[in-house]
Amino acid sequence: MTTLLAGPGRRPAGKHAAAPAGRFRGLWNASPLTYLTLLVALFLSIFPIYWMIAMATRTNDVVADVPPPLLPGGNGGGNIERLFNNPDAFFAKGLLNSVIASGVVTVTTVFFASLAGFAFAKLRFRGKNGLLLVIIATMMIPVQMGIIPLYMIMVELGWQNQLQAVIVPFLVTGFGVFMMRQYAEQAVPDELIEAARVDGCTTFGIYWRVVLPALRPAAGVLGLFTFMQTWNEFMWPLAVLNPDNPTVQLSINNLANAHFQDYTLMFAGTSVAVLPLLIVFIIFGRQIIGGIMEGAVKA
Repeated sequence: MTTLLAGPGRRPAGKHAAAPAGRFRGLWNASPLTYLTLLVALFLSIFPIYWMIAMATRTNDVVADVPPPLLPGGNGGGNIERLFNNPDAFFAKGLLNSVIASGVVTVTTVFFASLAGFAFAKLRFRGKNGLLLVIIATMMIPVQMGIIPLYMIMVELGWQNQLQAVIVPFLVTGFGVFMMRQYAEQAVPDELIEAARVDGCTTFGIYWRVVLPALRPAAGVLGLFTFMQTWNEFMWPLAVLNPDNPTVQLSINNLANAHFQDYTLMFAGTSVAVLPLLIVFIIFGRQIIGGIMEGAVKA
């Protein structure tokens, strides 16, 4: 009777009603302890950021209060104005330098890593395994061990206190190549590449039209990690740049090393420095979801 009422092309009412219940059964059957744990983890993650933003709108005389003030004050605009007018921080220049460096490094890393990952995963050439081992070996060397020789190279090139010294050494990473190689190995079928070759596509055309759309989810994750890592980089810019041409992290460090530590100014600078990361996270988060829906190749 239920099947007859459903009509042609329609799902039976019983099956249609049972599907959502089965889909969300695991969600609704979660124990109260699970929700409590998630709420505590969410609170511990968000509260430091909220308190930092709240302190950025306060004055220095309430920073050390116990218990600390939890509501925002009315000095946010004044603190941000003092931040950008501070003669020791060069905050506006540091913010611009970080945007340029992080943006360029992210784009080049995603491009070169996906191109190399496609080559290592799907192309045949001599020495492929040996080169891949060399790339993996570079991931095992601590970054601190390369600072001195890298700094000597920058001196020889005359790139001290120039933004390209922060950009050029990190145009591609071994981790990015390995990550894209592993994803391309699973996401791009060999039959799809062979079909593109039969249609007359060049190797770069195969990469651009076939491989890169399939790598969008991994490219979004790699781009997000690369931008965050470059934006938060402190040691190498400190070694190669001067205080008058800083990145945003060096600008905040200049505020901390001043004769008088203005804590609200430091909180304001940190709050402003976090905003680009949130924007990039939102953008790349949408790209990851869109890539899963549109760019994934069904085996």
